[in-house]
Amino acid sequence: MAGGLLNVSWVLRLLCVLQMVETVSGARAPSSGSHISSQFPASGVSQTSVVDCREVCGLNASDRCAFVRTNPDCRSDGGYLDYLEGIFCHFPARLLPLAITLYAFWLVYLFLILGVTAAKFFCPNLSAISTTLKLSHNVAGVTFLAFGNGAPDIFSALVAFSDPRTAGLAFGALFGAGVLVTTVVAGGIAILRPFTAASRPFLRDIIFYMAAVLLIFTALYRGRVTLAWALGYLGFYIFYVVTVVLCTWIYQWQRRRSLVCSMPATPEILSDSEEERVSSNTNSYDYGEEYRPLLLYPETTAQILVQALNPLDYRKWRTKPVYWRVLKVFKLPVEFLLLLTVPVMDPDKEDRNWKRPLNCLHLVISPLFVTLTLQSGAYGVYEIGGLFPVWAVVMIAGTALAAVTFFATSNSEPPRFHWLFAFLGFLTSALWINAAATEVVNILRSLGVVFRLSNTVLGLTLLAWGNSIGDVFSDFTLARQGYPRMAFSACFGGIIFNVLVGVGLGCLLQISRAHMEVKLEPDGLLVWILAGTLGLSLVCSLVLVPLQCFQLSRVYGCCLLLLYLTFLVVALLTEFGVIHLKTV
Repeated sequence: MAGGLLNVSWVLRLLCVLQMVETVSGARAPSSGSHISSQFPASGVSQTSVVDCREVCGLNASDRCAFVRTNPDCRSDGGYLDYLEGIFCHFPARLLPLAITLYAFWLVYLFLILGVTAAKFFCPNLSAISTTLKLSHNVAGVTFLAFGNGAPDIFSALVAFSDPRTAGLAFGALFGAGVLVTTVVAGGIAILRPFTAASRPFLRDIIFYMAAVLLIFTALYRGRVTLAWALGYLGFYIFYVVTVVLCTWIYQWQRRRSLVCSMPATPEILSDSEEERVSSNTNSYDYGEEYRPLLLYPETTAQILVQALNPLDYRKWRTKPVYWRVLKVFKLPVEFLLLLTVPVMDPDKEDRNWKRPLNCLHLVISPLFVTLTLQSGAYGVYEIGGLFPVWAVVMIAGTALAAVTFFATSNSEPPRFHWLFAFLGFLTSALWINAAATEVVNILRSLGVVFRLSNTVLGLTLLAWGNSIGDVFSDFTLARQGYPRMAFSACFGGIIFNVLVGVGLGCLLQISRAHMEVKLEPDGLLVWILAGTLGLSLVCSLVLVPLQCFQLSRVYGCCLLLLYLTFLVVALLTEFGVIHLKTV
């Protein structure tokens, strides 16, 4: 989809929880288990189970802090905060509800950071890059802009796949979001505005998505992902991109050869390229409207800097309702930090959003931020030759480059190399999203240890809801505005990217890091219910929609909603042991 669907995406994903996989615990070093169990003789926990971090809740309150500090299974490989230590070492046992409440609010704020970063900084830079590279709407829509739409999902999957203990979180989130989008979102669109679906794009996208789900299902059945399979997922997405481009080219070529007069364009009979243009024009985020300078006379360098760093439009503030103002107050600190660290290029503006003092400041701060964010700052604090830290070298080089740029450019006219700031902004905003996604995965895992629920249920419920909440709002808004076909197409196009690239790239990075295949240990029956429900929803749509001559009615929408509610009830009953497989 084009840039229109990028702008309302991803705000709010809440907590659920994690049940550590038994086989992962069993694979830990026995010496660690012996050492830990000797420290807790009164707990009655055996050596084989004490390595499982979720056992901490079964210990005495006085033993929990030492347990999470010494147990390797309780450690997080990335991130800036140790949430488990915070819960069990810095809060008394009687204040555990307070700690969970604070973590929940921090989780909501992390999702707010994800939403603001993606909508106002990551996606505009992606759009600028696609414009600079002169990519067509179709190619940009299924590559750069699809990446922008799925940025939080992709980065969350990459973080989750980096640790075998949280790999189930990625599958739960990606499959859970797929079930939600193909049932609740698609059904909601049909209920809001019944319409006739575009047969060719619908069949193409749903068949590709079914094939993608089958590939992931096969990997789960095999229990591992090898290098060939990871590359196969990425290659299959490339094949999908080529198919979209070829289908569009063939369609346009047939239209040019046709002598039949085309009907006047209406919202319901737009071609793919026309739909993308409408989406881009009607839903693209008006970055300049919010940050437009209020002063009309020529500004000094200091005034330009102050205005560029001001995230609040006072005229808009006066006209907005109270709830918008409250949300804006929470967003102001994040937006200020993002304005300070992330350059944004806007090719639609006459000056392309060139702010000389701020852009020169970006040349110092952005590389420094990148250095201190990679691997949670591990590279930034590394000392060259044991004497000079990397962050200092980056800051000195950035200051020199900023000084040259400042004296070689002017306030009124952007330089010829200004397009490079789009790539710098893309990298910096991507690391913002990655840092926030890392904290999201860590805090969800910590809350999961407390509540002792599985990775899969954590992913398919609250994390999946959070990943999809922006898509729900944007697609429903499109449907109410008279573009249900466009919104319905978005339900399938984006999640194909999320599933294939999320699993493929996540496993590929883990394989390159560990030099071995990725082991998949699904959480029993629940993950198969999840995958089966997703496949069932796709098969139902593939069969029922053509049988209705692609007429999507409110009855069809209600059936999809009923399917999702049934799935949710079955999943929760399975999680709590009401539904289970009999052991022989």
